[in-house]
Amino acid sequence: MDMEKKEGKASLLWFETSDSVCRQHQFEPDGRLSVVIVGDSRPFYQRVVGAFMNKFYPSGYPYSVNEGYLRYTQFRALQHVTRAALSVLSTQSLLFAAGLRPTPAQATAVSWILKDGMQHVGKVICSNWGARMDSEPKRWRLLADVLYDIGIGLEVLSPLCPHLFLEVAGLGNFAKGIAVVAARATRLPIYSSFAREGNLSDLFAKGEAFSTLFSVIGIGVGIQLASTICASMQGKLVAGPLLSIIHLYSVSEEMRATPINTLNPRRTAMVVDDFLKAGVVSSPSDLRYRENLLFNLQLKEDTGNVKVGKAVHKAIRPSRLLELKQVFHEEKFLLNFGNKCVDMVLEQDASGEDALRGWLVAAYAAQVVSSSRHELSASIMHEAYHKMNGVFPIFLKELQNKGWHTDRFLDGTGSRFAL
Repeated sequence: MDMEKKEGKASLLWFETSDSVCRQHQFEPDGRLSVVIVGDSRPFYQRVVGAFMNKFYPSGYPYSVNEGYLRYTQFRALQHVTRAALSVLSTQSLLFAAGLRPTPAQATAVSWILKDGMQHVGKVICSNWGARMDSEPKRWRLLADVLYDIGIGLEVLSPLCPHLFLEVAGLGNFAKGIAVVAARATRLPIYSSFAREGNLSDLFAKGEAFSTLFSVIGIGVGIQLASTICASMQGKLVAGPLLSIIHLYSVSEEMRATPINTLNPRRTAMVVDDFLKAGVVSSPSDLRYRENLLFNLQLKEDTGNVKVGKAVHKAIRPSRLLELKQVFHEEKFLLNFGNKCVDMVLEQDASGEDALRGWLVAAYAAQVVSSSRHELSASIMHEAYHKMNGVFPIFLKELQNKGWHTDRFLDGTGSRFAL
């Protein structure tokens, strides 16, 4: 680094050279810092990549984001290209089914009109699912794209049954409308998980620019396919499923790379389980590839029939309690214990720390029962409670150091009560 001072205006000027790029830094008289590239010996392709990163990645990348952001954006690019291409093909099919013979450019324009028209219905349908989306944003993001591809598939198939055009097109766009709202609702918690320096607005702005760029590329790909391979129905039946497979795979890889740092029942279960078994606190990045992205197919939300020790994380999920057998008066959770499981329910204003305390008590109690083969009793619960109090300060501090947000607990459809 070379540094020099200029007299008169008392400005400070210095040069920095990094990665074959020489930058001139200078404080202006008004106090602003100006940075100008005065020398760049990198090959042309490296300069193009550098310009792209500066335009579409957050300032300070990679130090300003959490681990996994690059992989997330790589698959996001592929997702938007395939999604936009599918949209063009589906709209062309819809217009064919309606008796028109549109050009690919006309299909592109109409696709935006059809999509926007169904968002109002989707907003109403999705309004009751907001808490679940906060708790499980990765699952709902994947579900949104599954619904979107189902809607696209119905539209692509509409020329096969032109007499049912309104029914098929309406159902397809209804699914796409829900998908659009669900995808938007989960966008903020996903971006938040990558914001290391409170730079959420920068992440959001660059992410939207990134999405727009590759959506435009995808529209170009769709127009090309619609003009050549997919000009016939047979071509669409081959290219459509292939694009859909690539699209859903890209979304699943995006979500697997996302380190969600808020506590919900499943993530809390994995953190507590790791702590009890290995004495370590897992970070959001440690858990991201262990999260199950598929929805639980069980129809019953109550997990009271799950045995202690075999599926502790399911056995202590918040649930409705028919009988409260154990009350910790100074805490904001209630524990109910039976012969086979422990249930927890939280007060309305309980925080993530309160949920963690209750979870640790239940997990310690389950551990004692599993090792001693005694029936779960009040004495075991009190022993577990004292054990939790001894380790909780260290456990909580380590959680916060690893990047977990312990000030809230997103229980989704879990039970809360008022005293």
